[in-house]
Amino acid sequence: MAKNRGAIIAVALVAVAGFGLAAAKFGGGDDKVLRVANQKGQVKSMMIASGVLKDAPYTVEWSEFPAAQPLLEAVGGGAADLGLAADAPFIFAYQSGSPVKAIGIQTPFAQAGEALAILVKNGSPAHSIQDLIGKSVATTRGSIGHHLLLQALERAHVPADRVRVTFLPPGDAKAAFDSGAIDAWSIWTPYTNVAIKEGARAVVDAKDYGLPVYIDIAHGDSIGPKRALLADFLRREAKAVEWARAHPDEFAQVLAKETGLPLDIARASFERNNRVARPIDGKIVAHEQDITQRFQRAGLTEGKRPVADAFDRSFGTGG
Repeated sequence: MAKNRGAIIAVALVAVAGFGLAAAKFGGGDDKVLRVANQKGQVKSMMIASGVLKDAPYTVEWSEFPAAQPLLEAVGGGAADLGLAADAPFIFAYQSGSPVKAIGIQTPFAQAGEALAILVKNGSPAHSIQDLIGKSVATTRGSIGHHLLLQALERAHVPADRVRVTFLPPGDAKAAFDSGAIDAWSIWTPYTNVAIKEGARAVVDAKDYGLPVYIDIAHGDSIGPKRALLADFLRREAKAVEWARAHPDEFAQVLAKETGLPLDIARASFERNNRVARPIDGKIVAHEQDITQRFQRAGLTEGKRPVADAFDRSFGTGG
């Protein structure tokens, strides 16, 4: 995969027909446009493959990102209204002061192996997190990979400073991993799929820790003026998630086309990232509180913002 230092790798505009009288309830002008940040093609591919946007009475403007950190920067900076990212980068951004809110939740349909893992080369002598003491591990700061590393060290009673963490975006981390410049890589699908196909193996697998929750994240200032669009998009997204679960091969074909991933890698990405829409409840808030406290213990955030305030429950189950 090509290197990427957090910049947008592509911007695509998808015009959706069907304004007519139905568009009136969404208002005029910019209220007819929903700007959605997309990570490695996942949401966009699902929405396109399922056809759920065909009769939407507004335009979806897509922007593409290689990882959650730049996606959250776009949403938090007001360049996008909505984006899907995992639990750890969301709460890390929120606790860093970003004006983001969680408005929808998706959880793993099943505990898939190697969807999120700490990888080493096949010939590495490391077989556990303890074997990485004193070694270099690459991940993205505040990411699910970073959080998994902290979880694994905590469970093994190993202080976080006993490993050398190198913060790199996924493209650069892969290059470093391939060259042997780092000893291990804490990363997520589809990057895990590619690395494992090329001979990497997992020394820590997130299926043993509980896979991350995925969150529909809106810019706080977009919720009021674009509430109707956001709610409608979440409803359609929930339908797309159901459709993909029933049509994994068709979804994989579109994902491969949208991202340039080989078809087998795209299919594995679905198997390892199959989700279902869920309501925001107390368990979700507690889950994010746990992540906040783990980042606090590692000295990565002060965690002063109330976690409950990061959630807007008014959108219900998927909108």
